[in-house]
Amino acid sequence: MANILIIDDEKSIRKTLSEILTYEGYKVEEAADGAEGFKMYQGKAYDAVLCDIKMPKMDGLEFLEKAKEINPDVPIIMVSGHGNIDTAVEAVKKGAYDYISKPPDLNRLLITLRNALDKTTLVAETKVLRKKVNKTPEMIGESAPIVKIKDTIHKVAPTDARVLVTGDNGAGKELVARWIHEYSNRASGPMVEVNCAAIPSELIESELFGHEKGSFTSAVKQRIGKFEQASGGTLFLDEIGDMSLSAQAKVLRALQEGKITRVGGDKEISVDVRVVAATNKDLLREVEEKNFRLDLYHRLSVILIHVPSLNDRKEDIPLLVDHFLDLVCSEYGTARKHADKDAIKALQAHQWTGNIRELRNVVERLVILSGKTITADDVENYVVPNHDKKKVTS
Repeated sequence: MANILIIDDEKSIRKTLSEILTYEGYKVEEAADGAEGFKMYQGKAYDAVLCDIKMPKMDGLEFLEKAKEINPDVPIIMVSGHGNIDTAVEAVKKGAYDYISKPPDLNRLLITLRNALDKTTLVAETKVLRKKVNKTPEMIGESAPIVKIKDTIHKVAPTDARVLVTGDNGAGKELVARWIHEYSNRASGPMVEVNCAAIPSELIESELFGHEKGSFTSAVKQRIGKFEQASGGTLFLDEIGDMSLSAQAKVLRALQEGKITRVGGDKEISVDVRVVAATNKDLLREVEEKNFRLDLYHRLSVILIHVPSLNDRKEDIPLLVDHFLDLVCSEYGTARKHADKDAIKALQAHQWTGNIRELRNVVERLVILSGKTITADDVENYVVPNHDKKKVTS
């Protein structure tokens, strides 16, 4: 049974709408003005809202704006007898699902409400499916460093403390960030990732904070930045050490004040974001070289988690190989392959410059090129490139 909130200062309108919607099988709650409605909206989850525009204490457009900051997925239908085309356009721009004039056509109102609820259902189903598809991989390993990381994640995740994850490329920093989000109180919210190294320095501010239409040459429309997209969830800033100093200053302000300003705009926008950052650089050395702000480092590193390289946790290689064999054979639809003891020893003797990412690729290569049982000869033939073998023997 869908739960509908009606906000209108006219008691007769509230009563009429409430009776009709109750008859249609909806559960209905009422508020006599925008302020009361917003208080109810903050304290309870509603499937849809019918809201008047002209009201005392807080008008409908102000309610709409504040409500969208809390939950942008709840459809809000504006119902007003004081409206015109400009008001309708403004309401839709602020995120209203639709706009209906008073006295409302009841058939249109019911159809609009039904369509809005269908959309809500589709959005919820999409999130569930996306979560299933993007299910966070397991953190494989029983070595002391991995046990320590898992323990730290369980302690830190339920808090809103910012976390700085360090480690070599391919070691699993992103996986640590994902598990912090999964175990947090924000797990139902979005996890938004930004690869700071992959975005040109002149575009990083627009990527993080968004921009207004016309703020620069190619800004043909308004853009919502990653901080706004991640509001209510977690923002993962990967390769934070590659961020420009000007962007660092804005990130510092966002962390201090919980507010951002879009590029080309002057309006402050409140954001509720938990930041997890990662880097393969020594940020304190970057601070000494004037490439990174010390105050931002201290803001980000409330909790420090270092992910060891695979060469420092080789006792985990048998478990990782077994896990990747299951994964790769399942993906290719082939019979499960097995790596013998000598193959595992050969893999443990290898120097893993690409860490877990390299090991996963190696296992995939061995599944494709080896027989049912993967041997040390297979590792010798397919893991070490020919030019590296020449270097070893020369």
